[in-house]
Amino acid sequence: MFLFLLIAMVVVVGAVTLAVVGGGDSAALPEVAPEQLVDPLPDDRPLGRADVDAVRLPVVVRGYRMAEVDDVLGRLGAELAERDARIAELESALAGAQATAGGRRDLFTKPGEESDR
Repeated sequence: MFLFLLIAMVVVVGAVTLAVVGGGDSAALPEVAPEQLVDPLPDDRPLGRADVDAVRLPVVVRGYRMAEVDDVLGRLGAELAERDARIAELESALAGAQATAGGRRDLFTKPGEESDR
């Protein structure tokens, strides 16, 4: 009885192994190309929140591909630095305009006109 169970178990394990491996010319699992990042970040306009939300990084065995993550983060960092520089430029221009107009009571009247407010 023991010998019969041992042979049956070997046959079952062999059949399962052949089924998983493919057991011949027809492969059970087709070859899959590795995931590649399809860069949804636009080159022709500044990034928006929807663009950042649309980024999906491909997953590999041990997490994410570091080079692709570095590329996306580098692009986002460059966009943020450009926006920060533009904001600082606009704030300094606004401060300069306010400083030159500081002597006038009403900023919307032309020089020499009286405000009747």
